[in-house]
Amino acid sequence: MALALSNLCAWAPGISSSDEWQKWARGEMQIAHTKDAPKLLYTDMLFRRRLSQISKMTVEVVHNVIEKFPEAHNLKQVFISCRGELAREFQISKMLVEDHAILPAPFSLSVFNTPIALTTIALKLHAGYTAIYPSKENFCAAFQGAAAPILSGTEEKIILVYADELVPEEYNEIEPTMHEVLAFAAVLSNADNANKSIIETTTTENSKNYIIDDCTTVPKSAAEFLKLIIREEGLNTPHE
Repeated sequence: MALALSNLCAWAPGISSSDEWQKWARGEMQIAHTKDAPKLLYTDMLFRRRLSQISKMTVEVVHNVIEKFPEAHNLKQVFISCRGELAREFQISKMLVEDHAILPAPFSLSVFNTPIALTTIALKLHAGYTAIYPSKENFCAAFQGAAAPILSGTEEKIILVYADELVPEEYNEIEPTMHEVLAFAAVLSNADNANKSIIETTTTENSKNYIIDDCTTVPKSAAEFLKLIIREEGLNTPHE
């Protein structure tokens, strides 16, 4: 079964326009390795103050998908991440080593599904979500798991979400990482029920689709998957 990807939205530090996304996809520009995050001015101030970089990025890209495609508000979400709340997890580990105790509040915000759980709260989503950790950081395997409800006929559409945040320097000293700091979300559906053409990330009602004929051919890197789509079809930022 072919899959259709539509209404793609992405966010990354230092990338603010469609032209910059194109440059990144062609290798002419780098995503900034900073702790910068979306401002989320559409959320409650006290709520967003508690959010980490990855959670803010996740809220932003899902929000932008729903802005483009309001029907997505009623879709289930599948969240993929190679690191999850890594910075918070590091702080929890540090607290355990130094203080021999863990406070409930920081721990509750450090679990793997925190970003998508907070997204459902921020955007009042009630359809339910799934969180997937890719085995050996293989995005392709996670993508297949995310697509399973569609391939099995359980769901017609889902919101596919990916996010990874900046790795704390302490971890880079142990094992340097080249994972990009970015997040993206899109509507994933059965291509038989979609317009079989290219992806178009405008706010028009007749948004087109990027067709994936074989999900086993999806790149093992989420960044490479996003680059592939941008190089072929482009990506419009929400405010352009």
